[in-house]
Amino acid sequence: MKTTKALFLIVFLSLLVAPFVRAQQQPQQTPAPATAADAPLPTLAPGNPLTERREHPLGPGDVVELRVFGEPQLDGSYDIDSDGNLSVPFIEQPIRVQCRTVKEVRKEVVAELSKFLRKPQVYLRVKELHSRPPAVVYGAVRSPAKFDMHRPVRLLELLSNSHGVTEQNNGTIQITHTLSQLCPEAGEVLPQADAGDTATDDLGIPYTIYKVSDLKAGMREANPYIRPGDIVYVAEASPIYVTGSVLSPQGIYLREQLTLTTALAMVGGVRPEAKTSAVKIYRLKSGGGTARETIIADFKAIKTQKISDIVLQPYDVIEVPEAGALEGKNLLRTLTGMVTGGAQSLITNAPLRVIY
Repeated sequence: MKTTKALFLIVFLSLLVAPFVRAQQQPQQTPAPATAADAPLPTLAPGNPLTERREHPLGPGDVVELRVFGEPQLDGSYDIDSDGNLSVPFIEQPIRVQCRTVKEVRKEVVAELSKFLRKPQVYLRVKELHSRPPAVVYGAVRSPAKFDMHRPVRLLELLSNSHGVTEQNNGTIQITHTLSQLCPEAGEVLPQADAGDTATDDLGIPYTIYKVSDLKAGMREANPYIRPGDIVYVAEASPIYVTGSVLSPQGIYLREQLTLTTALAMVGGVRPEAKTSAVKIYRLKSGGGTARETIIADFKAIKTQKISDIVLQPYDVIEVPEAGALEGKNLLRTLTGMVTGGAQSLITNAPLRVIY
């Protein structure tokens, strides 16, 4: 009986150990190399401006909130003065904070407080940000808006986030810098360094003009960086009005260097009975007011390139008159109408006779 139990125990242990023995005898399989499908998707680097939300550097007018654990006399809100300095109680010299981040300033505050506090625990955050106001985009855009920019942003990106320009734009974009460059970054191309036409408004404030066509063409110099506080105005086109003997009398928007020939083409062209040698342009007189002067344009001579085309101005009214019944092509049209009308009248009024 004991022998039988011993044999049974030996067989049971053999069956229990066998799988582990076979596993050790088999060669270890190396994992298959990863395929392209198994590889992780590429990610943008942490420093990429498209993904990074950076801290604003501090500047004059900003307000920071300070909390020191166990030292309530130091807690409070502190303004950064016009020189870009921060004054904290018990710290002898103001701390220079302009163009520095809160993290950098906090380290210096800790270092200064460590002179009379043991391992100070400091909490510092931006409470109000006044040194970097938002940029404003308005005018002939689909969604005028303000933009609080946390990274360098070019003009095209702002216009894209405003859903693009409308058909009412006159082809130019005006950028006015309300603030000087506070903290220029290394390698950043500043707007005033780009190729734009500079002008001055009625108040003497300078602004830079860029062309929508150059921006659409991808010209880098027409796509400047926008600074905080910049005002981006997509200029709206002034209307002009085309009336008289044209196919589609209407008002159209004045684009850059719009000529009489182009304007008439935009309304479908002139009618056959139009008197193209005496197109009238009613133009506002200089000096303001509503008084207008009349300009007679020989559109027929313009088409044959005998004289130069006329560049239109805002609020011009173009009137294309009709030729008289006995003028030019209208004479033949009138005579033809008389003959046709006379024959029709004769046919209508003649007596009807029947021949059997």
